[in-house]
Amino acid sequence: MVHIIGENNSIFNNFIAEIRDVEIQRDPLRFRRNIERVGEIMAYEISKHLDFNEINVQTPLGTAPVSVTEKNIVLATILRAGLPLHQGLLNSFDRAENCFISAYRKHNEGEDICIEFEYIASPSLDDKIVILSDPILATGASMEVGYKALLEKGTPKHVHIVSVIGSRDGVDYVKKHLGDENVTLWVGAVDPELNAQSYIVPGLGDAGDLAFGPKIDSK
Repeated sequence: MVHIIGENNSIFNNFIAEIRDVEIQRDPLRFRRNIERVGEIMAYEISKHLDFNEINVQTPLGTAPVSVTEKNIVLATILRAGLPLHQGLLNSFDRAENCFISAYRKHNEGEDICIEFEYIASPSLDDKIVILSDPILATGASMEVGYKALLEKGTPKHVHIVSVIGSRDGVDYVKKHLGDENVTLWVGAVDPELNAQSYIVPGLGDAGDLAFGPKIDSK
């Protein structure tokens, strides 16, 4: 199942517009906050598809029955670019457990770009609802690496994959390689192209650099 949130008109698209805007991107604080706000809206949309339990809440004047989400949620993200999106999800699922995956693009001269996995810090994922976030879904390779790393920590009940901007190739890749009944993909917008460096066009650029500053690429 694939959900493209920006297909329906809402304030969500205002945040997507600012995230893409090359002038607004000059303010890293604004960029991070917009990514965070996208995470908060994604959390709201995902919550509609979770299981709920009814509890009784004591108020000053009586008892109120309220349906609340299940508690077995783990938020996972791929460092470093995923941190603002992760924070937005955590603002809503504030009692969730957390998982962090270290992976990066490795550039070898004369070879295709590959994704290197380094480590994962995670609780047990057995029978948990896992929300795996990475702001950019370009080729889909890093998401596959992250997903496979998760499975080393247990068998989730369901995995929700969250990205701000995806390419058509990336969405198709996830559907082909991770597209079983226990995986749902949530994307803010889907763009048509990848360039020779596997960046999405028109996309938004390098989310990690825009949020945290440029880095020296790993060799």
